[in-house]
Amino acid sequence: MRPVRSAIAALATAALSLPLIAAAPHSDAQPDRLRSAAPEGFFVGTAVAGGGHHLEQDYPDPFTHDKEYRRILGRQFNSVSPENQMKWEFIHPERDRYDFGAADAIVAFAEKHGQVVRGHTLLWHSQNPQWLEQGDFSKEELRGILREHITTVVGRYAGRIQQWDVANEIFDDQGRLRTQDNIWIRELGPGIVADAFRWAHEADPEAKLFLNDYNVESVNTKSNAYHALVQDLLKQGVPVHGFSAQAHLSTRYGFPGDLEANLRRFDALGLETAITELDVRMDVPEGGVPTEAQQRRQAEYYQRALSACLAVDGCDSFTIWGFTDKYSWVPVFFEGEGFANVMTDDFVRKPAFYALRDTLKAARKG
Repeated sequence: MRPVRSAIAALATAALSLPLIAAAPHSDAQPDRLRSAAPEGFFVGTAVAGGGHHLEQDYPDPFTHDKEYRRILGRQFNSVSPENQMKWEFIHPERDRYDFGAADAIVAFAEKHGQVVRGHTLLWHSQNPQWLEQGDFSKEELRGILREHITTVVGRYAGRIQQWDVANEIFDDQGRLRTQDNIWIRELGPGIVADAFRWAHEADPEAKLFLNDYNVESVNTKSNAYHALVQDLLKQGVPVHGFSAQAHLSTRYGFPGDLEANLRRFDALGLETAITELDVRMDVPEGGVPTEAQQRRQAEYYQRALSACLAVDGCDSFTIWGFTDKYSWVPVFFEGEGFANVMTDDFVRKPAFYALRDTLKAARKG
């Protein structure tokens, strides 16, 4: 256990009492950056907006067109995760053609700004291209397609990706493998998950390979399924290195108070752990502004999630799923909810931002 928990707890109240939606003055002598506040060896990251729902919005690609967005992206974070740009439909749009342009640009940006990269994702039931989902492939062909994809994509970025989400969302909320909507498991059986990890490890032996999912923050049926799967994979000698909780949270529900305990039990198996997609959505009337109480509750959720990760020795990667509401996926997918990120549409910092910053500072001092 890191010797920071008492310091974090003492600072939490102060962090949550900061002024609402007030920009902090910048000082070059005291850089006000999340990455600077973080303890040595701890990576605080964000998703890089692009692809997916962004393609249907009335703005151009955020990463390539929004200079202020890029400035903050490089300044505040020491880890980045492509939001959609490495998913199958984006990076492998045709069977015999890959499109590495967007992914290459993100990796190059990260290297320029001294950031690590989390690759996302290799085996998933969603956002697959039509040629794959509707193709008439034999089992042997399908297995070859997956192996070739993993080998090609992971191999291209070998030595440049810190962590990969190899298997993403492979269980439903009842802890059952997705044998119907996941083409890989449905057609090739559960053993394909182990193969995906083996192939990724062969392509880049240095990358840390993760299982990643939502609704696994607590000790529950779904996370129990992952706990059992990990033990089985490890017994087989499968190179699985980490378990990560996405942490798409909502103030409609209570905070998962056993998050730290849940991460600890995976840590006890010898795995690294991570928070990979944190945002905290809330009910906001259209065109309205959240109340002070809503903003403080959101800040508390952010702070508690970070504190849980910091308290577990093997949890050194903490990623928020975007930092500005300007490009958030939440209003597109959750009707009536929004305001989920740590900055407003115009990049003004919320109490949630300060809660993260001050919690990181406390951990660094500790």
